[in-house]
Amino acid sequence: MTISRIIVKAGLFSLLFVLPVRADAPGATVFDQVHVLPMPAADDSPEQRVLRNQRVVVKGDRIIAVGSASEVAIPDGATRIDGQGRFLLPGLAEMHGHVPPLVDFSGMPERYLNDVLTLYLAGGVTTVRGMLGHDQQLRLKDDIASGRRLGPTLYLAGPSFNQRTVTSTEQARERVQQHKAEGWDLLKIHPGLSLEHYQAIADEARKQNINFAGHVPEAVGIEQAILLGSRTIDHLDGYMAALGGFDKALSAEDMAPLVALTKEHKVAVVPTEALWQTIIGAADVTKLQAYDELKYMPARVIAGWQRYLQAGSGAYYTGETAAIHAQNRKLLLGELNRAGVTILLGTDAPQLFSVPGLSLRREIPKMTEAGISNYDILRSGTVLVGEYFADKDQFGQVQAGQRADLLLVDGNPLDDLSVLYQPAGVMVRGQWLGRDKLDAMLADIAKARLAESKE
Repeated sequence: MTISRIIVKAGLFSLLFVLPVRADAPGATVFDQVHVLPMPAADDSPEQRVLRNQRVVVKGDRIIAVGSASEVAIPDGATRIDGQGRFLLPGLAEMHGHVPPLVDFSGMPERYLNDVLTLYLAGGVTTVRGMLGHDQQLRLKDDIASGRRLGPTLYLAGPSFNQRTVTSTEQARERVQQHKAEGWDLLKIHPGLSLEHYQAIADEARKQNINFAGHVPEAVGIEQAILLGSRTIDHLDGYMAALGGFDKALSAEDMAPLVALTKEHKVAVVPTEALWQTIIGAADVTKLQAYDELKYMPARVIAGWQRYLQAGSGAYYTGETAAIHAQNRKLLLGELNRAGVTILLGTDAPQLFSVPGLSLRREIPKMTEAGISNYDILRSGTVLVGEYFADKDQFGQVQAGQRADLLLVDGNPLDDLSVLYQPAGVMVRGQWLGRDKLDAMLADIAKARLAESKE
């Protein structure tokens, strides 16, 4: 059976559904009678943001068909998942995440790595851009891709480029070449680099065809970071430094030139707003300490987070002016969104009170507060991430040929994004994890954390 196209309302044709479907497809999975958010690359037909009562067929790690029951049969031997009344969308991405190394570190529990990977999946995160590589982490990426270990698909930055790891322009270029040869997906920039060394990294990265992204070193500044080709600006801190937004109220007019420059050079941003409110001292401490998801993190980690709150200091801490700083960041995010700058979903988990996967429930409301629509928030974690990694794979849409990373939820996220926080199930590269399975995995992690606390 071949699905060539499906006639939809108003006589429009959808070209999303083109792969052949065999009548017998043992091992296939079918989401039946489900409402689909396809998340197309272009939003030319807002009325088609939800396709009602669809069948989505998955075989292996690919979506192979999407269409109505009259267009798509349930293959013989397929597993059927009842989607009636539910909504299916692409799995979400964490575009500034961290993953522990394969080897034990800092006295963490032996199972911590697998727990972090599980937490990402339980939060609906099926893709992670890891923003600080460790030894053997590329093997971890391969283990996940091959099915030897369960976890989200990883795209990894290598070890940090900073003032300690880069001491000359020659070394900067050699290090870029090394990271490319080793197979890292991008370069991670940290503070402390000189402009000369940053320029060398940027130039060699272009020659080696590898992206660089992350922080904006003080000696470089946001304008040069944009002009020199940083693929993303993470945390918005470079903007605040240039605009003096740490301790004085800014206006949209103040921000307009940098917003326009960002848009012109097609640089994306990863705001990590929830975490940054904690870092600068603007978060509600009582609420942070009451987060239910803290029960999934080791006591050693939580203790470190508590010490940060008690210290009231740090490189980015702005203390008495933190409320002003936070308001400026919210305004900037809104202005970037209104200008059409690409915004990518990210939380910088696991960091201060930011638990992998589950941290999305803290970040998404901050994006809403900045004036970003529900649909654009979904785009920031799905199709726009797929476009960012278009040279790696096809994912981020519910479309034939795309990687089968899917999120099944019990309500329409266009109306209420909180339905994302307790999914009915998550599919990662074609592997289905229903709600019962997710709950059992989470309960196992919580049980292990409780046992560790009693040792």
